[in-house]
Amino acid sequence: MELDNIEKLLEKYFEATTTVAEEKELQTYFSQESVATHLEQYKPMFSYFSNAKEERYTKQVPLKPRKNYYKWISVAAVAVLTFGIYFGNEYQEREKAKYAYQETKKAFELLATNFGKGTEKVAYLQEFETAKQKIYNNN
Repeated sequence: MELDNIEKLLEKYFEATTTVAEEKELQTYFSQESVATHLEQYKPMFSYFSNAKEERYTKQVPLKPRKNYYKWISVAAVAVLTFGIYFGNEYQEREKAKYAYQETKKAFELLATNFGKGTEKVAYLQEFETAKQKIYNNN
């Protein structure tokens, strides 16, 4: 009967549903010399847990004041990031302005070329007008 109870407690233990009292009962069972052969594999685990509870660190831990480099590194990183964003945007705006200037210049050159063609045509119209006046005045 006790073995059946231990097996049920082990199952609950691995499902993480045991109480503290049930875990103590398991540790008591596995700390005995005689354990069922099919449960022998769990004996080292429970003996480790009972030994681990008793371990203590006894050496002195030197606590030195930590230099706060991380604070200054983060401040420097924020400054560099802000600097980069500000001057990066300014550079992009300058480049956009240059591009807009170049495109406007191309448009005005195209307009000037077309106006030049138009003035040539107006000169032909002027000649046509004078010829027409000569024809009408002679009649």
